[in-house]
Amino acid sequence: MIKRRLLLPLAGAMCLFASACTSVGGGGGWNSPYVLARHGKTINVGNGAVSVIPPRDWNRTQRSILFSDVRWVEDWTLNGPYLDGISFVTALPDNERLVRESRRADRQVPKFRREMTAPEVASLIETWFRVRGGTVDFRTLSLAPRPFLGANGFQFDFEHLDSDELWRKGRAVGAVIDGRLYLMLYDAARSHYYDAALPDFEAMVASAHRRR
Repeated sequence: MIKRRLLLPLAGAMCLFASACTSVGGGGGWNSPYVLARHGKTINVGNGAVSVIPPRDWNRTQRSILFSDVRWVEDWTLNGPYLDGISFVTALPDNERLVRESRRADRQVPKFRREMTAPEVASLIETWFRVRGGTVDFRTLSLAPRPFLGANGFQFDFEHLDSDELWRKGRAVGAVIDGRLYLMLYDAARSHYYDAALPDFEAMVASAHRRR
C-alpha cells in the first residue's frame, strides 16, 4: 500500500489480532479506521476520477481519521495493512508526489512528471518502497505493456523484502493519460496472501472506469 507505514501505528495493531479486517470496517464507526467498500457496488476512489467495482467486501481507509494526505491516493485492505492492500492513484497531476514529504527529510520520493515513461514510473514506485516503505531488497519481476482505462498502459510486477523481514509481492497497472498518472497497485505478503486476493485486484482493474 502506498501509505502502509503511515497506517501501521493505528490500523496495524487492530488487524494483527483480528481474524480478518473485514469485520473491523463493517460499521465505519468513530473508532474504526475503515469503512466498508461493498462488493458489487460502483465506488469512486481517490479524488473521484476513477470508479471500480469490488468483487467482495474490502476495507477502505478513512483518510480524515488517520491522516491528511494527497487527495489523489486512496488505500484499501482486505486483511490489514501488514498483509495486503490496494492503492488507487487517480489523475495525479504533474509535479506532485504520491505522499506528502517533509522538506527536511534526507531522502524524498521524487515527484511525478507528466513525461515519465513506464520504466520511470516503475522506478518511482521502487523509490517509494525504499524510502517510505522500509524496503531493504527490491526485485523487478517484469515490466510489460498493458491496456488500462482505454489507454496504452503498463503492468509492473515486483517483490520486496521489508525491514520487518517479510517478503511481499506486488503488481502495479497504470497509464499516463493527458499528463496525469492513473495507477492501481496491489501489494501483499508473498506467502498465501498475494495469490489469495490477486483475482480481486484483477477484477477491479477490469472494472476500472475513468470518470470525465
